[in-house]
Amino acid sequence: MKTVEIENVTIRLSHPDELPFKWVGQQELIDQILAAWLVLDDDDLPLNPRLIGRPGVGKTTLAYAAGKRLGRNVYLFQATMDTRPEDLLITPVLAGDGRIQYMASGIVTAMITGGVAVLDEGNRMSEKSWASLAPLLDNRRYVESIVAGVKIRAHPDFRICVTMNDDASTFEIPEYIHSRLQPQIFIDFPEAEEEKQIIIQNLPFAPEDIVNYVVNFLQLAHMNNQPYTVRDGINIARYALKLLSGTSKTRWPRSRIPPGPKRTRKALVQAIKMILDESALEFLPDDA
Repeated sequence: MKTVEIENVTIRLSHPDELPFKWVGQQELIDQILAAWLVLDDDDLPLNPRLIGRPGVGKTTLAYAAGKRLGRNVYLFQATMDTRPEDLLITPVLAGDGRIQYMASGIVTAMITGGVAVLDEGNRMSEKSWASLAPLLDNRRYVESIVAGVKIRAHPDFRICVTMNDDASTFEIPEYIHSRLQPQIFIDFPEAEEEKQIIIQNLPFAPEDIVNYVVNFLQLAHMNNQPYTVRDGINIARYALKLLSGTSKTRWPRSRIPPGPKRTRKALVQAIKMILDESALEFLPDDA
């Protein structure tokens, strides 16, 4: 694990995240993030975009893909109600020899190395935690770790993006943070063809009829303002396929002939009931 020394304090860095995320969707959304991160002049500063949308619409995947598009290491930090300021910055840990070691979060590691930090579900954090990031998100571009007693300045190449769920399970963020997280980029449900490609990418072994059933289910749900997302669709299709494959411990051969429509519908009905709830069945197409 790499270390750096800042103000005579040795800090261990986090590892970047290497994930099989691939954005399948509107290219303009990635372009909007990259435009926010662009620096036009030596006196210019990058913006800190905020991605807003319902859970499961691909905000994290989009932010990760944008970071990789820059050719940088990407560090994901999952925010929760219990996230503390030291979790966001530097955490002291006890080493095997009894000495205190200082571990940099993914955000601070990205700051030091010039990577991209993705603060996921940021509006699950308390105001106290947000306050520790305030100087990072304006023209000061630094954080102060009370635990380690150091001030850390961001590398010129450092970029940050925050995702936020648009639902009732989150906190209102303070206004002084709100003004620092701009622009706001809204992620809506994908169009039918995009939704189909996302499901195929995640389930390349799924028969086309099941993929089409699930896409039609999701599109009908979207038109009726239901919160079901492509993530739900992937889970429904995946579970339906497992139900159709039986209880065998062997893998379902790719050459196997897909089951008939009656068994397929039965599996989809069961999957929808168990992944979502019975009320969602009204959006299952009649021909499924």
